[in-house]
Amino acid sequence: MPRTPHDPLANVMFPPEMIMQHQRELGLTDQQKTYMRTEIGKTSARFNDLQWQLQDAMEALHETMKSSIVNEQQALAQLDKVLETEREIKRLHMELAIKIKNTLTPEQQQKLQSIRHARGTGMGVGHGPGTGPGGPGPRPRRPGGPGMGPGSGPTPRPPQFDF
Repeated sequence: MPRTPHDPLANVMFPPEMIMQHQRELGLTDQQKTYMRTEIGKTSARFNDLQWQLQDAMEALHETMKSSIVNEQQALAQLDKVLETEREIKRLHMELAIKIKNTLTPEQQQKLQSIRHARGTGMGVGHGPGTGPGGPGPRPRRPGGPGMGPGSGPTPRPPQFDF
């Protein structure tokens, strides 16, 4: 998935998948692994709830918008619900990314930076906390835009982790 250009967080946050792929190399302690599993589990459950809320809000917005005459206040109020849920999803991903980073020692963070640099990738927020609750990953659909009606685009997927 392409990253947002000039993402200031791309090189400072670490996707959970990257951490788990290199857990031995990083020397993760059992305590670190347990903490990450617990936080990712909590975040996954909340993420799934929010995905249901987002889908429901998108369907309601679609219903409002399909009339030949749209009730502007009702449509904008429903849009606000969609945007608030999307904001909450992004905040949830960032919260997990911060918790994970704060669990790592400075040496482990440096090692991850070296691994990232060696791969030549800029995996960051857009590739971790959002491919699952590790950060903003498959992005929730946004209504609007030319040819993009509410509910168009791929359905957001639940997070995937290899713990």
